[in-house]
Amino acid sequence: MPLLPTLSTAFIVLSALLIAIGWVLIARGKAVAHKKVMVAAAASALLFFIIYVSRTIFVGNTSFGGPDDLKVYYTAFLIFHIILATVGAVFGLVTLTLAFKRNISKHRKIGPVTSIIWFFTAITGVMVYLLLYIIYDGGETTSMIKAILGL
Repeated sequence: MPLLPTLSTAFIVLSALLIAIGWVLIARGKAVAHKKVMVAAAASALLFFIIYVSRTIFVGNTSFGGPDDLKVYYTAFLIFHIILATVGAVFGLVTLTLAFKRNISKHRKIGPVTSIIWFFTAITGVMVYLLLYIIYDGGETTSMIKAILGL
């Protein structure tokens, strides 16, 4: 198992687990604990992002190494994951900003939506990891555009 992709995937899973814990905490009225856990979830997501970007810059991205007849499906799934992750990150930043500015009424509205988007981002991220490194041997490590488009 490659170290950096495994580590970054572990951080994204950790962030989703922490968000689930934070959701339970706020439902139980434990706002201080909720805040701490959600900040930890954000830090975990940030660590994922730092590792991912560093690897992309210095190593490149791994292209799909599975069967050619599945490549188009993998590519569509990857693009869906990237869009979901981007939307989730933006929602996450907005949700955190609302919380830190103490705009709790808006935070309460957007927080559950953000959490659900992030859960699906984590799930699809793990699936991408499994398809690239566990189920199939990874293809060549190349630039992000080439890896995404399968060129």
